[in-house]
Amino acid sequence: MFEKMLSALNKRSFDVFMHIVDAYVERGDPIGSKALSSGMNLSSATIRNVMAELESHGLLYSPHVSAGRLPTELGLRLFVNGLLEVGGELPVKERQAIENSCQGQGKSFEQLLDSVTTTISGLSSCAGLVMSPKTESTLKHIEFVSLNQNRVLVILVTEDGMVENRIINLPQGLPPSSLIEATNFLNSHLAGKTLSEVKAKLLGEMEKHQFDLDELSSKVVQEGLAIWSGDEKQPQLIIRGQSNLLNDVKQLNEVEKLKSLFDAFDTRQELVNILDAAIDAEGVQIFIGSENELFHHTGCSVIVSPYSNEDGRVVGAIGVIGPKHINYSRIIPMVDFTAKLIGRTLS
Repeated sequence: MFEKMLSALNKRSFDVFMHIVDAYVERGDPIGSKALSSGMNLSSATIRNVMAELESHGLLYSPHVSAGRLPTELGLRLFVNGLLEVGGELPVKERQAIENSCQGQGKSFEQLLDSVTTTISGLSSCAGLVMSPKTESTLKHIEFVSLNQNRVLVILVTEDGMVENRIINLPQGLPPSSLIEATNFLNSHLAGKTLSEVKAKLLGEMEKHQFDLDELSSKVVQEGLAIWSGDEKQPQLIIRGQSNLLNDVKQLNEVEKLKSLFDAFDTRQELVNILDAAIDAEGVQIFIGSENELFHHTGCSVIVSPYSNEDGRVVGAIGVIGPKHINYSRIIPMVDFTAKLIGRTLS
């Protein structure tokens, strides 16, 4: 689609469009034909005609009568996907600031994420957000205790000392030997593993009858693992620099528009969904305005990138929320660099 749009623009239209986008990214304000003509060696009348053409393509709009022009969300998407040149390294001071935020002996990983999110929020003048990995404690011991004829208590102990209990229903008359065999079997396979790792490995292999367990003991093991389905810890979401979004507000009604976004900061679920979408994709992801329902009325954009652990598995995402006229060419490599740096700290 963007190739077709670009092919429809001649050099003059392309130049005018890029000047308008550059001015918008720099200041966030509409720019008129008179201001453009002084720097383009074109008459105001010629530029107005080109603006009208670009508007007919859906790339520009006028916020009100007699105002200059601004790029539409489609125009910004064309700029980001088809025209933006992102390359080169970050300035040394920015790179060092981000690297320093990832250092500090004795920091927990959550403290590191907090530090680096605060740093990129300050450098970008945006709100920074990061989603930590879904973490689970490794398991230490599991035990099955008969309560009555068909009810069994499952006791799960983790390496960090947490104890959780669940009750499962099993066939009546289950012999004690089956509970003992199930307990011994699981304890021989769970050392140093998380619950989800144990479930993923054992349940699949048990279905293929790769273990020498009798039918009742196998039933106990399967029910004992399945009872914790969905109990894995949820990711932690860290948000820093929300007040930066107010720096760009020029009118009272824009504050009202941001209210829904600040409400989302409190509930957090919508932001988690956005970061989950980034985790499922590859590389830096950019959401402009109404491309995401959360930002439909706020005039904000999100630049976010996933990061991976030492096994190359994507485990979290980091990014920034800013105005639609965010400096994409500067912030995209900043987010990309930060995500890769976090990944290196996990290896």
